[in-house]
Amino acid sequence: NCIIAGSFAHGFTYSGHPAPCAVALETLKIYKERNILEHVNAIAPKFQEGIRQFSSSPIIGEIRGEGLVLGTEFTDNKSPNDTFPPEWGVGSIFGSECEKHGLLIRVAGDSIMMSPPLIISPNEVDELISKYGEALKSTEERVAQLKSQEKI
Repeated sequence: NCIIAGSFAHGFTYSGHPAPCAVALETLKIYKERNILEHVNAIAPKFQEGIRQFSSSPIIGEIRGEGLVLGTEFTDNKSPNDTFPPEWGVGSIFGSECEKHGLLIRVAGDSIMMSPPLIISPNEVDELISKYGEALKSTEERVAQLKSQEKI
């Protein structure tokens, strides 16, 4: 009645460890006390609608997400089949432009992801949307430059 040869992977470093479990329980308690879920449900439409207003950009193929998580995919001609040359690094250009305006995002190739804090205020959502728009405008200009150089 013993385990014979091989591994018995039955958990992870923090699985069931008392300290992380206590932290998780306290986190859930705080979420409930501060009505975090209700706040997210109330603020998310403003965030979603504010960012989705940029969907008509010629360099945006798709904006997708739920709640306070959004991703933007940059493509040429608004088509998933028309990707930008990888060496242009359009996602990285956008990421750098966001940083110039004080907005941190996650860049993954020519896609970016955003997930602001669950406690973001309406004014902060407005600020985030504004910074996104400024970064997008600069990125559109840079892409136009790259396209014109390509034709030469």
